[in-house]
Amino acid sequence: MMTQTMIDTFNEQINRELYSAYLYTSMEHWFMKKGLKGFANWFKVQAGEELTHARKIMDYINDRGGRIRLKAIAMPDCDWQNILSVFENSLSHEEYVTSEINRISELAEEEKDKASEIFLQWFITEQIEEENSINNIIDALRMIGNSVVATFDMDRELLQRS
Repeated sequence: MMTQTMIDTFNEQINRELYSAYLYTSMEHWFMKKGLKGFANWFKVQAGEELTHARKIMDYINDRGGRIRLKAIAMPDCDWQNILSVFENSLSHEEYVTSEINRISELAEEEKDKASEIFLQWFITEQIEEENSINNIIDALRMIGNSVVATFDMDRELLQRS
């Protein structure tokens, strides 16, 4: 069984993952309002991944004999200046989540909780992928600048994500 400190910390991470899903759903609908269904789709898929992350942590807590304690989810932003600012905000959020996952991993090491250390390796790897994916989109957005044609091409490309 995990210590109460680890259980509480994992419960906090569940809240962060659910907030991420909330934030990405807000971003999805910002893009829908702009008529950019591909960008909206990218964030819809992203929101689903965050829900999966939350469930994965919930299952882990249950498997280890802990108790899930869900907290209120903060209201996310709902308006951005432009497409690039949405992705920059998303990257900033993912970097925050990465720092929190790393902090939890360090706590697991301090608590001598090897099972949690191993469990968290998946999340550490996942965060590398998340940040890389967003960075690639940011790089592409910076290259295309204000090109409407390139933006619509990118929108079509992002519609393929499932």
